[in-house]
Amino acid sequence: MIATLQHWLGRYSYTLAFLVLFFLWLWLRPEAPTQVYQLDGATMGTRYQILIAGFPESVSDQELADGIEQRLFRLDRELMSTYAPDSELSQFNRSEPGQWVDVSPELAYVVHRSLHFSDMTGGYFDVTVGPLVDRWGFGPDQQGSLSWTRIPDQAEISRLQSQVSYQALQVSLQPPRLRKERDVKLDLSGIAKGYAADVIADYFDSVGQNSYFIEIGGELRIRGLKPDGSAWVPAIEKPEDGVPEIWAVLNTQGESLGIAGSGDYRNYFEEDGVRYSHEIDPFTGKPVTHQLAAVNVIADDALTADALATAFMVMGEQRSAELAEQHGLAAYFIVKSPNGDGFEARYTSRFAHYLEEAP
Repeated sequence: MIATLQHWLGRYSYTLAFLVLFFLWLWLRPEAPTQVYQLDGATMGTRYQILIAGFPESVSDQELADGIEQRLFRLDRELMSTYAPDSELSQFNRSEPGQWVDVSPELAYVVHRSLHFSDMTGGYFDVTVGPLVDRWGFGPDQQGSLSWTRIPDQAEISRLQSQVSYQALQVSLQPPRLRKERDVKLDLSGIAKGYAADVIADYFDSVGQNSYFIEIGGELRIRGLKPDGSAWVPAIEKPEDGVPEIWAVLNTQGESLGIAGSGDYRNYFEEDGVRYSHEIDPFTGKPVTHQLAAVNVIADDALTADALATAFMVMGEQRSAELAEQHGLAAYFIVKSPNGDGFEARYTSRFAHYLEEAP
């Protein structure tokens, strides 16, 4: 999990609606060009926080706020939500196998990129794994809804695995459309938040806003410097329950970056002394059992960082580190100590560039 260092605790206590925050942003705007402005709201079943240094001259405060809201609403409710029954994703999930379904360029692009990461990771990133996630009680509205044991037997796991296959998906970018060869269902929660951060970043770039910190559900897109000339300061969270603690501080050096993290320390359950993570291995159909507690990835865009952080958390540290080094990726792993007492940090050579101070 990653957040701004200066707003470390604040991001866990959002209480104001988007409209209220917008008017606070508008009314409190001073004349001095050195202010950092903050906007918070809800999207994709989570919260977002946006910080910008000054305002571009090409748009008004309201236009900028409206532009953010409209884009996030479209990506969530109209295109990629599994909750909204009329979203493009929900409609595709209900479609019959074998038929091409016309979709937006945005949805086709995200599915196209998803399949790329599936191939890259050998299938550990799979946007069709939802049936297994749901059965283990980690899906939408699943917790507490099971009338029998939360742990499925092997026969049920095998049956659900037959519904999981990214290879059953086909995508066309021109024209934008999707097809499934059998009845699989898509869940883009492991990549869509990163993409949303990229969309807002592209919007800011288009209107001349060149210094920003965008956080959507823990996935970041950062560019530029703050008014005092310092870089935006993300921090890696220590992988433990309770009050968030800082594990490591990152130096973004003013670069345009996407940053994402994933971990098993906040979403899990225990039964008969065994801890079950929400990270489901599509090859076993079960929660992962390796010692990787958290992973953070830095890339040129948040979509890439989001997808790889999700995949690496399923793959485990050894496979992930080898793949990351092979592709020159910046990845940071927090691994449980062999004796179970504490954690150890490991990172790729590319990630060292962003460490404020190597632990």
